[in-house]
Amino acid sequence: MELHAPKGTKDVTPKDSWRWQYIEGIIRDICRKYCIYEARTPVIEHTELFARGVGDTTDIVQKEMYTFLDKGERSVTLKPEGTAGIVRMFVENRLYNEAQPTKMYYLNAPIFRYERPQAGRLREHHQFGIEIFGAPLASADAECISLALEILSRLGVKELELHINSIGCKHCRPLYNEKLVEFLTQHEHELCETCRDRMHKNPLRTLDCKEEKCREICASAPIVLESLCDECSHHLDELKSCLDAVGIPYVLDPHIVRGLDYYTKTVFEIISNDLSAQNTVCGGGRYDGLVEQLGGPKTPAVGFGMGLERLLLLLQNQGAHMGEPASIDIYIAPIGDTARMKAFELAAFLRKQGLIVDIDHVGRSIKAQFKFAGKLNIRYVGILGDSELEMGALKLKNMTSGQEEIVKFDNLFNYIKE
Repeated sequence: MELHAPKGTKDVTPKDSWRWQYIEGIIRDICRKYCIYEARTPVIEHTELFARGVGDTTDIVQKEMYTFLDKGERSVTLKPEGTAGIVRMFVENRLYNEAQPTKMYYLNAPIFRYERPQAGRLREHHQFGIEIFGAPLASADAECISLALEILSRLGVKELELHINSIGCKHCRPLYNEKLVEFLTQHEHELCETCRDRMHKNPLRTLDCKEEKCREICASAPIVLESLCDECSHHLDELKSCLDAVGIPYVLDPHIVRGLDYYTKTVFEIISNDLSAQNTVCGGGRYDGLVEQLGGPKTPAVGFGMGLERLLLLLQNQGAHMGEPASIDIYIAPIGDTARMKAFELAAFLRKQGLIVDIDHVGRSIKAQFKFAGKLNIRYVGILGDSELEMGALKLKNMTSGQEEIVKFDNLFNYIKE
């Protein structure tokens, strides 16, 4: 039987992993500037966390979760999104007792959703996300957006649009839901079966339906912005003022609701037209009730998620420069067993000095070693045979210029560094 990776998953081989590391390095660097620090949560959580936090009327909970019973007959789920686990960690570790706000990020976190694999969307993909707790002001929303855009700009992503909206809070959303249900009832026979069920349980979810007929109908639905309470309206105005103050253009888009039940007030998406149907590069918003819903004290919160596979695809489509694989400072090519042992000793010494060093472990001829070195990004090849051993030196060849020079072992590190 020939073994393959499961459908919807993808290997990252050593020749490709440097691109991931390049992106991750930029993300970590920018997060440090914003005083945001890394958190890590388990890949599996109790299923109840997502049913309570994400919402049992969402596509994720109804259709897409990898859920199973463990050997103790407990229902556990592979993490389908990042925020619920971070909130669980925030509550369980009583981080709310520390000085607020608490600002954290997760990176290269595996996310699992059972859905049809397509470009930029796999059954196992990886996310970068920001979560800020204990900050009620819209400036925190704007800081999340600013950070996301700075990362994308630093990576060289072009032609992005920021779309923002407010979906209200527990005080004003019921009024909007009444208007929405009244509208949907007039078109009930035209809606898909899922939306006919949702319109009575969670009508806002119908606005996130992917069925084309439902999308056409909902395009004429009442606009949530017209039902906002004073607090939500003020919050949205404050967000727009923050974005205007730092010169971030945006589109006020009343059709954005996001696909998760925990959002309140601000929701936003950063959109690219270079990702075909899956055009959202980054999405997030405010979830002021989720900490309390999962057993913690009342705590405002805001964050976003960004799929790394989708980001890599976008960078590839736009021809962005993603750095270069790390070059090897020196490849030591020994001739004979005695030289091979000395090469091993020299490599260990040079690595301790901070150089990137490789040696032959296959027993190739010197000709084959040069052929191998020519396929890699190697600065110098050091030939080590009997005559070089007698001199206590390497014959060092610059692989760019072709120039050769005899360099004593004692001076090898300084020569390469200079």
